[in-house]
Amino acid sequence: MADVSEDTQPGARWRVPLPQTVLKFAATAVLAVSAPFYATDVQALLLIGVAVAGGAVFALRDVLAPVRLEADARGLTAVRGYARKVRIGWQDVVAIRVDERKRLLGKTVLLEIETADDLIMLSRFDLGADVRDVAETLAEMEPHPTA
Repeated sequence: MADVSEDTQPGARWRVPLPQTVLKFAATAVLAVSAPFYATDVQALLLIGVAVAGGAVFALRDVLAPVRLEADARGLTAVRGYARKVRIGWQDVVAIRVDERKRLLGKTVLLEIETADDLIMLSRFDLGADVRDVAETLAEMEPHPTA
């Protein structure tokens, strides 16, 4: 389900689902706890160490920047890079579209927000909602110039 909440200004907010963040921390902890069982296997310890560091980095990102996309009457606020928030006015948005691609055994569906000099891509794992629904909501929120 999408965590779309109303703020003091009418708007919408999409965030990483809390169970997903908890799962990342739990998997990282399980890997860390398993390390002593491989104390004599240097290669396994190295692999576990890399996996623990990677899991911790991704889980920490969910804590530092849980809200990946916000929209209001003035524009969008999105997370870029690791946890940096960028503000994009509606006038700077060139296109909002859903990109679907078949990959190996599955399908990748991404929300693309295009500006003149940037492309922000977010998945359902970032948004906690179906990207098609988010794209619809953004299309409804985006002000349309009157002729």
